[in-house]
Amino acid sequence: MDRRTFLKASAAFGALGSSAALAANPGWRSYEVTTRVEIAQPRGISRAWVPLPSVDNGEWHKVLGNAWSGNATRAQIETDGKYGVQMLYAEWADGSVNPSIEVTSRIATRERTADFLPKRGAELSAQERAFYTEATDYIPTDGIVRDTALEAAQGARSDMDKARAIYEWVVDNTFRDPKTRGCGWGDIKAILESGNFGGKCGDLNALFVGLCRAVGVPARDVYGIRVAPSEHGYKSLGVGSPNITRAQHCRAEFFARGVGWVPVDPADVRKVVLEEPPTNLPVSDPKVRAARKRLFGSWEMNWLAYNTGHDIKLPHSSGPAVPYLMYVNAESGGERRDSLDPDSLRYTITAKPASA
Repeated sequence: MDRRTFLKASAAFGALGSSAALAANPGWRSYEVTTRVEIAQPRGISRAWVPLPSVDNGEWHKVLGNAWSGNATRAQIETDGKYGVQMLYAEWADGSVNPSIEVTSRIATRERTADFLPKRGAELSAQERAFYTEATDYIPTDGIVRDTALEAAQGARSDMDKARAIYEWVVDNTFRDPKTRGCGWGDIKAILESGNFGGKCGDLNALFVGLCRAVGVPARDVYGIRVAPSEHGYKSLGVGSPNITRAQHCRAEFFARGVGWVPVDPADVRKVVLEEPPTNLPVSDPKVRAARKRLFGSWEMNWLAYNTGHDIKLPHSSGPAVPYLMYVNAESGGERRDSLDPDSLRYTITAKPASA
């Protein structure tokens, strides 16, 4: 089943990528991201769930459209029903030969920097505050999580001050663990109970989110993937080739009363410490200090934002929920494939600047 025509997000951005459109929208860059999935050794009915960019706010991230082609018996866009997570669901009948599908998404991004200035009407409703401070399966807000949050934010009163204190605590007390598979699953209770505060972005930024929620500050993870090199001098915070198959990256943001949503990324500070040449930099290194300052309130948008969802129940699957949808998921014959094992699930993701 093929759908080759891109669904345009808006007339103003429909042709973004051409020189004329870019000139009319300064600061925006457009990208085309293609995911190709192959189900190895299929048996019975096979299914795949490919994350699609779902964050479309017009300020720093715009979804221009999606298209797909392949030999799926059925292919359609589905959502999770709670967070607005979008995915392409593909299904192949029993007996299908070489099941495969290719999905292409176009996005436009521009630098995101909070100005921290007071804004009239920058407030969440009681229902929204409850939603963004609730616990999830992997991010509880009681017990050791709340105790740690109270210690980290001790003396802070405002949303901004609490989030700042927690950000500094995460940077100071965690480390990037290269042995962690993928981006980590964000089981923050297990991390804190272990006393070994290591992990990757899915762990460290989830820890920031959980600690914020535990002291009443609305916060959320934003799951995505890097699509281009960094233009701010950080080799570790970008991708150096069109192949971005393993470039998934989770970020975080919190909501401060009177200011709005503020982007942060303490996990990338720890990534700079570990991976920025010459590697294993001290926290006092100028590059680390600059990243630490910049990543409280700013995101470099060489990155595609998929969604903000947690505990995602995959449509048409009887298998367990996934902690988040940042990787391709698939199953065949009722058995879930390992998204991080290329022998179990074959997929490649490539990115390039979008053309007209």
